[in-house]
Amino acid sequence: MPYVHVRITREAETTPEMKAEVIRGITDVLARVLSKDPETTFVVIDEVEPANWGIAGMTTTAWRARKGRGRAAAEQAAGAEGRRASDDRGRSSGT
Repeated sequence: MPYVHVRITREAETTPEMKAEVIRGITDVLARVLSKDPETTFVVIDEVEPANWGIAGMTTTAWRARKGRGRAAAEQAAGAEGRRASDDRGRSSGT
């Protein structure tokens, strides 16, 4: 009688249909791989507010905000590198 506890952060975009798919998927894997009876397989999804979930020493909310700034800075740097490479190609083809 398997019991699987899934914890996720509560997100507005996580629909009941998505949760049902997770439950079906986990149940299917346990039946297929371990030959567990789906009729006695329990899957519980527990949603936790992002402010109550920590990662890397900070709340998920703070971590995501930091990652978002890091991603934007990385994309900006990549764009600048791309422009420099393009400028370099333009200069080298003119000589």
